[in-house]
Amino acid sequence: MEFQELIKRINELYHKSKEEGLTEAELAEQANLRKQYRAAVLGNFSSQLDGIKIQHADGSIEPLKSRKKKDD
Repeated sequence: MEFQELIKRINELYHKSKEEGLTEAELAEQANLRKQYRAAVLGNFSSQLDGIKIQHADGSIEPLKSRKKKDD
């Protein structure tokens, strides 16, 4: 499912839940869609963080990703 379609369906189910309630199947669908949405957002966030680099006072550049590995 395309990301925009995913958001649209999540919103439809949300509004229906407030107006008339959801069936068991719709509740399961809603939970699954929210899980997909969360995974997509976290994946996007993670890939953005992978692109961040830190420039030190000495001019050297270090990817943020390698810095996190040092802290673990």
